[in-house]
Amino acid sequence: MAVIEVDSLRKVYADRAVVDGVTFSVEQGEIFGVLGPNGAGKTTMVECVGGLRERDGGTILVAGMDPADEGVAFRSSLGIQLQESRLPDKMRVEEALALYGSFYPRPRDPGELLERLGLREQRRTFFAKLSGGQKQRLSVALALVGNPQVAILDELTTGLDPVARREVWDLLEELRGTGVTLLLVSHFMEEAERLCDRVIVIDRGRIVAADTPEGLAANVQADQRMSFVPSEPFEIATLEALPDVHAVAVSGDRIVVTGTDNVASAVIIALHERGISVGRLRVDQPSLDDAFVALTRDDVTSPPADGPVIR
Repeated sequence: MAVIEVDSLRKVYADRAVVDGVTFSVEQGEIFGVLGPNGAGKTTMVECVGGLRERDGGTILVAGMDPADEGVAFRSSLGIQLQESRLPDKMRVEEALALYGSFYPRPRDPGELLERLGLREQRRTFFAKLSGGQKQRLSVALALVGNPQVAILDELTTGLDPVARREVWDLLEELRGTGVTLLLVSHFMEEAERLCDRVIVIDRGRIVAADTPEGLAANVQADQRMSFVPSEPFEIATLEALPDVHAVAVSGDRIVVTGTDNVASAVIIALHERGISVGRLRVDQPSLDDAFVALTRDDVTSPPADGPVIR
C-alpha cells in the first residue's frame, strides 16, 4: 500500500519551477531515497511533502492525508529532520526530546534514542554547547522520537563521523522492520546503496531516473576499472592492444586498466600467457556514484515533461 503519493508536484519561485511535475509513490516500510545535485529541488520537494511549503500544483497524500488540509492529524503521523534546524540555546538535550515526544500519542523511549545516537553523555548539555555533529544526531532523534508513521530525513548524516553515521544507518534499518516509511534525501551514495529500497534522481526540478540503487548502477554506461601489481615488469602495449581495454595507466607500482565488463579476465589471461601474475588485484564495477554523475552532468538533456514515473 502506498503511504506517500505525489502526482505532478510543482513549486515555482520567481517564475522558475524549482519542482516541475514530480510524480512518485512510496510503499509502507520502504526507505525511499531522493538524490540530486545541490539546487536540484530535493529539499523544496520534501518540504512540500511534509507540509512545510505550500505547493503550486499537483497532489500529495501522506498516509491518506493532504499535508495542506489535515493539521494535527497529519503532524502526529510525521517526523521531519531538516538540513538546518535550531533549538533555544538554553534547552537541554533531554528536555528537547521530552518536549517533542509529548506532541505524539506513543513516543519512543528518549533514553533509548540517546543511547543509540551517542548522546547519553550530552543529555544535560545545552543545545548551544553541542558540536555540529551532536546537533545533527539530536535532529535525527527529534524526528524519530514520536514513533511516526512516516519520517522525512534531509541529509541526516551530514557532519557525522563514520562510526556515528553507521550507528544511524543501523537504527534506520531497524525502523524498516517496524513498518515506518522513510523518505531519505542524501548526498552520500554509499548511504543510498546501503539503505534505500528504491531511489529517484532529481535534476533541475525533474526526475531524471527512478530505480533501485542496483538497477541504476547496472544501467550506467561506465568503464570497469581494475588495478593490480604485476609480478614482474612488462610492456604496457601488451594490454593496450587488447580489444577490451580502453586505457592503461601506471600509478607507482600499480597498473590501472579501464575497459569493458570483460576487461579483468582479458587482462589476467593475457598476462598469464606471458608468465606474469597479478597481485593486490582490485576490480571496481560501475556504482551508484557513477550513475549519479552520468545522470546529472551538465550535458545531459532534460527529460520530457512526462519523464520517469516511479510507482
